[in-house]
Amino acid sequence: MEKAKISASQLFILMVLFELGSSLLVPIAMDVKQDAWLAILLGMVGSFVLFLVYHKLHSYYPDLLPTEYMQKIMGKWIGTVLAFVYILYFMYDAARVLRDFGEMLLTSAYPETPLFIAHTLLMLVIIYTIRKGIEVVARSGEILFIFIYIFAIMGFILIVCSGLIKFTNLQPVLEEGVLPVLKVAFTQTIYFPFAEAIVFTMILPYLKNQKKAKMTMLCATGLSGINLTITMLINISVLGVDLTARSQFPLLSTVQSIQVADFLERLDVFFMLALV
Repeated sequence: MEKAKISASQLFILMVLFELGSSLLVPIAMDVKQDAWLAILLGMVGSFVLFLVYHKLHSYYPDLLPTEYMQKIMGKWIGTVLAFVYILYFMYDAARVLRDFGEMLLTSAYPETPLFIAHTLLMLVIIYTIRKGIEVVARSGEILFIFIYIFAIMGFILIVCSGLIKFTNLQPVLEEGVLPVLKVAFTQTIYFPFAEAIVFTMILPYLKNQKKAKMTMLCATGLSGINLTITMLINISVLGVDLTARSQFPLLSTVQSIQVADFLERLDVFFMLALV
């Protein structure tokens, strides 16, 4: 295991950035239409239970990675298989997220560029950063976190100033009752993006103050859930349910709709910069 340490605030920032990630791009929980924001919020609450389980396991083996303590709990053979599945899952997850960002770049800015070129450039940056170690990744996250929230606040102000928000698009609330919302929350949103943060069990052993691990994980998930809920509320209120569901990248479509004083428009380039 790499001999490095990160602070609780750095872990918090990395988790928030991870959970937002591509989940800002794609439409989430649109099976319940205008109640998608509520399904995200409930999924966030449900994920707290999973994070308590992750933390409890870590507390039993604070100096071991999950791929190591799986073998102690389940035995060498079963533990090795589970560890392999764990790694395989995140290889798939990383490939899927890479594909999302590559398609976003090609769709909005580089339609003539081959997809593998965009993927290659992104992968080179990722490989370089990983080679530098977890501490460099954490410090980079601290810088990027500031920029992302500056862009987010500016974007929210511009959307409001553009007069694009129509709260009628969010009505009626719970049109089909609470059961469909609960079903989507506990079969979809609790797993994407929140439960995917199980990957951070690989990073918990690097935390300087282990006593802050539980609260850091819960607070990071809470902030991510609130951010995603607000994002979905804005998407639906601006685009409407049908367009949000049909759009490949709803937030990008929302940002492209911004027009202030007939001169401030086409701000999607700043959106892409923040995400990438």
